[in-house]
Amino acid sequence: MPEVLLEYQSEIWLSIGETFIMVGFSILAALLIGLPVGTFLFLCRKGQLLENQVVFSSLNLIVNIIRSFPFLLLVIFLIPFTRFIIGTAIGTAAATVPMTIIAIAHYSRLAEQSLLDVPKGVMEAAVSMGASVKDIIFKFLYVEARSALVLSMTTSTISFISYSTIMGVVGGGGIGDFAIRYGYLQFRTDLMIYIIIIMVIFVQIIQYAGITLARKIDKR
Repeated sequence: MPEVLLEYQSEIWLSIGETFIMVGFSILAALLIGLPVGTFLFLCRKGQLLENQVVFSSLNLIVNIIRSFPFLLLVIFLIPFTRFIIGTAIGTAAATVPMTIIAIAHYSRLAEQSLLDVPKGVMEAAVSMGASVKDIIFKFLYVEARSALVLSMTTSTISFISYSTIMGVVGGGGIGDFAIRYGYLQFRTDLMIYIIIIMVIFVQIIQYAGITLARKIDKR
């Protein structure tokens, strides 16, 4: 291990832990809220099972507004809301608030697109068999789109890691913030390069794991 990494070993591990916390909460929010939102966006579209233009337009507008915000500005804009929810706008816990909000919007759109790729015949077959809405969602839509949903989550997770590098603005920490504070601001180019390499390795591992899992569960 390079000497510079040994010198900052404890700080690096702390920063990696902070990144995992922020990304972990983002993934959880994406799955628990983003996936249902994306599902409702799909089902409430014109011509779909729960067609409802009011619900679709409302959800679609909210998702579009959040996704159109530059993330740094979103973080700053949400400071009062973060302080209301967490009690402070500084720290890793506070950083999870804007991270989870962007995660929900980001993954809901990708989930919707994944469900739109499901052949219409699958929905028609489910309806003809008298399946309930719940069964159609969990036994037909998610099963058919599971590979695409996994790939979408892989893409989202990589984006969450990228977003986490900005959270130093509110003292959220993370590996990206470490690279800026200890590398760039202290003119330690070698340290910054090593941190970038670590982040690239993380991303490659996530990408490989996601693609491998998607291929494994794809039965088409």
